This record gives sequence, C-alpha cells and structure tokens, in this order.
Amino acid sequence: MTWQQGILFALMGGVLALLLWGRWRYDLVAFGALVLAVLLGVLDAHEAFTGFGHPAVIIVALVLVVSKGLERAGVVDMITRRLVNANRPVWQHILVMGGIGAALSAFMNNVAALAMLMPVDIAAARQAKRHPAITLMPLSFATILGGMTTMIGTPTNIVVAQFREQSLGAPYLMFDYTPVGLPVALAGLLFIAFVGWRLLPVRKGTGGDDKASPEAYVAELVVSTDSPAVGGTWSDLKTRAREADVWLLSLLRRGRRERALKATEIRKGDVLVVEGTPEDLEQFAAALKLDWSKSRNHARLLADTMSMLEAVVPREARIVNRSADDMRLLARHGVVLAGIARQGRRIRERVRRENIRAGDLVLLMGPDNALEETARWLGVLPLGRRRDIAVAQRQKAWLAIALFAAAIIAAAAGLVYLPVALGAVVVAFALFRIIPLSRIYDAIEWPVIVLLASLIPIGAALERSGGTALIAQALLWLTSDLPPVAVLAVIMIITMTLSDMLNNVATVLIAAPVAVGVAQALGVNPDTMLMGVAVAASCAFLTPIGHKNNTIIMGPGGYAFGDYWRMGLPLELIVLAVSIPLILLVWPL
Repeated sequence: MTWQQGILFALMGGVLALLLWGRWRYDLVAFGALVLAVLLGVLDAHEAFTGFGHPAVIIVALVLVVSKGLERAGVVDMITRRLVNANRPVWQHILVMGGIGAALSAFMNNVAALAMLMPVDIAAARQAKRHPAITLMPLSFATILGGMTTMIGTPTNIVVAQFREQSLGAPYLMFDYTPVGLPVALAGLLFIAFVGWRLLPVRKGTGGDDKASPEAYVAELVVSTDSPAVGGTWSDLKTRAREADVWLLSLLRRGRRERALKATEIRKGDVLVVEGTPEDLEQFAAALKLDWSKSRNHARLLADTMSMLEAVVPREARIVNRSADDMRLLARHGVVLAGIARQGRRIRERVRRENIRAGDLVLLMGPDNALEETARWLGVLPLGRRRDIAVAQRQKAWLAIALFAAAIIAAAAGLVYLPVALGAVVVAFALFRIIPLSRIYDAIEWPVIVLLASLIPIGAALERSGGTALIAQALLWLTSDLPPVAVLAVIMIITMTLSDMLNNVATVLIAAPVAVGVAQALGVNPDTMLMGVAVAASCAFLTPIGHKNNTIIMGPGGYAFGDYWRMGLPLELIVLAVSIPLILLVWPL
C-alpha cells in the first residue's frame, strides 16, 4: 500500500466516522475532507472542485427543481387525490406508494420515478399529520429495488450488459434481469412496508420548517361551474372540509348570507367563507375546483406563477380601516386579499369587503414579483417565507406532465443525456412560468449538493491511486479457497459495501471484471457472478451517498447520515437471502 492510498483510505474512513457520529453538519465534514485531501497532496488542486460539475450532482439538483415544478403545477395534488388516502395505515401507504415507485422504476430512471413521487409522499404526510421521514426512505428504497428488474431500470444493469458483451460476446437482454430482480424487489417491498419503516428513529410532527403552529386564515372561495361540490349539500361539503382540516363558516349567495344551511344545495357562483391554514385552504380549493376570486383580471393572472405571502398589519399601514375593495387591490396590483387572521373574532362576511384592523394578519396572493412590492405599498410587514405557500397552477398540470414525460422518454431511448433532458425540463418550466426563476435555486438542497460534490473527487482519487485495485486483489486472495456459492456471497457483500460508499456505476466497473475473473479461475458460469454484481451494485441502502435517490431525500426527510443503515442493513441481508438461491436457479454454476 502506498502512502497516497493509506491517506485516502484514512480520509474516507474518517469522513464516514464523522458522518455517522452526526455531531457536525455533513456538508461541512465532506467539504473539510476535500480541502484536507488537497493540502495533504493526495488530490490535485485543479481537480478538487470537479465534483460540482459531475453529472450525478447535476442530476440531483435538477431533480429537486423538477420535483418542485411538478408540485407547483398541481401534478402532485392531482396524483395525491387519486392514489393516496391519508387515512390509510402507514404500512398500506408504503405498500401502495412503494409499489407504484418500483413499477415506474422498472421502465424509467429510478431517479425520475422518485422525482415524480417524492412530492406526493410529502403531501400525503402533511395531510396525515406525520413526519415525511417515516415514508420517504421506504419510497426511495422501493424505487431502487424496482430498478433492478429490467435492463433500463438502473444504469448499473446497462453497464453490466455492456461488460458482458465485451467479455462474453453477447449482452443481456431487456428482461434477463427480471427472474431474479422481480422476486427480490417484491420481498424487499414487503419488508419495507411491514417492518422496515418501524426501524427508523421516531419523529413527531410534519417536518419542514413549520415548527410553530401556523395561523388559521378566514378566506372566501367561489364555487366554479365544474366543481364537484355543485349539486351537493352543505353537510356533504362540511365532511369534505373536515377531511382537509378546513372549517366552513358561512355561505354567501347573491351577496347575502344564507341562514338555513344544513340541507342547502350548493350552486355555481356561491361564495364559501372558510377558515384554515394557507396550505390546507389551497389543497381544499384544488380538490373541489374552487376559485379564489371571480374577477376576470385574476383569471388572467393565473397564467403566471402564483404564491402567497403572510403579513402583519401595523397601526400606520395604509390599509388600516379600509377593505381590499376600497384599496382596489386586484385592479391596481394584480394581488388578491386571500385571507384574514384576527384574534378573538371570526369573520363570516365577504373577506374582500372587511375593513382591516391593526394587528390583523393578512394573506396576500399574486405573482411572485408583485407580492413584496404590494406589501410595501400597503404598509404591511411580511412575516418572511416561513413556508413555501404556492398556489397550484392546475391549468398547467398536463403541460408539466407532458414536458417531464417527453424528457424521460427521450433519455430512456438514448436520444438525450439524462442531465440534459432534465435541464431542458427546468428551462421549459421557467419559460412557461410553471416555476419562477426566483424559486429555482430555493428548490435545491444545497448542503446535500456540497456533500455529494465534495466526496466524488475523493472517490476518483482513490480509484486513480490504485486503492480500488488493491481491494480487488484482496478479494481474489480472500476467495481463492472458498466454494463457488460462498464466493458469490462474498462478491455480492463486497460489491454492496463499495456501492454504499462509491457511485454504483463505478462499483460495477470495479466488481464486474473481478467477478468474471474469479468465475473463470473457478471454472464456473460467469453469468452467475455477473448477476450477483448487478443485484448487489443496486443495493446502496446503508448511506445517503451510495445512490442519488438516497441523497435526494436526505434534506426533505431531515435524515441524519446514520439513519439509513437502520432499515438498509436488514434490507441488504434480505436481498442476499432471496437473490442468491434465485441466481443459482436461473443462472446455475
């Protein structure tokens, strides 16, 4: 072992130890290791920051932006209403979401599958009042498991197929992986749904930045022509409102408040006075196709990306003792007074006609670039963006889906490189105002990006120094006197371990030649060992850096580095127990 190899092994071991300890932030640890590697002379200074341009890092960043765009376009809400029931037990929710994720991952990039479903899972967690960490890691693991069932499900299977063509003369076909990969994925999904999520650290609350109880606002929503509420009764509507954590206060028809509400039939044009948090109000409006305003001017503004801003009204504010109608707020600024929160009194009349008092909290809705300016004009003080309250652009949902699907199909067909395809989606989302430019960078979890970008050059330096070759030689020495079945198990265990620390494609490039060489030395079928490598390289469940999906969920789920092995270690043991007999059956020695 050379001194460079020794330093790099020690550096990588120290990083993993500090990350597992969890005392210091993971991005600081990783970036510190990167700087130390340069100072110790084991990494060239000109290559130190190449990780920030690495495709894996770019993919993670773009996936987070695309995910936020799909959420703002209303795609997340649409899928949530059709597929997710917040009243399901956690195990049923994981089984449904994980099954969908695994099925999608078999025929599309598993990163893209997670990008589509992650916001849905977060929204379902919010509705069910549980922390998203309970279900995000199971979803990530399910999409990884689904990828191993076909050749295009994960890049590692493609690399293994290409290596087989080079070494044995013919590649694996599309469904050659399925007889082993499908049962393994099903067994893993059942473990995740019934047992795995219970092994994670207990977290209470709904995660994110909502550490304080959000204010409940009184708002008015207009029943549109195509609303499912039309024809129903007030009692039916109250049931739907309770499910969304929204309180119905009154119904206004032709400008007058209806008194006998219990059996009142809901008609188009009715105005509902409701109370709830901004997020719950938006979800309720989306589910029942309720409009925030009847104004044609406002309907035109919905072509832009809409957001909400909370603000407190001081005594000297221009809007004190005046209403939104008096201020002509919509006509002058294109902004709607969406709600009012007032201590000690409920508002049951028209919100836009209610005189604002000092001390009220107001909820303003409008285009991003107009909200701050309007708040200054009114003299109200923004509370800051404690949470991202976006108004879903539901009329753009199918456009967002089409753009995303076209990019994934083009990437899967090999027409466009995946990072380029995702980049094109981000550009299109910005051009069509599905996500505003001001929110693109906010969607990226920068500490996660720094973590990944810092460790990639260190891993590359370890490979260039011969450190990975040293591991391969040790593997050959270790397995020289073992029976073929034990050799297969050892190769899979070491491949899994490498995949948890290095990029899984790099792991395959190291492990596949070793597996074929060992098979030839033992005089056994090389396909047996290669399939073991293909399965094991996809099983990066112990750390957030082994697979991009695990990295993506780290920020939204609020996971610590040491959380992954709790569910990942028994899952990897199950994969070994199920896959080895299947490999020996389908690809006998």
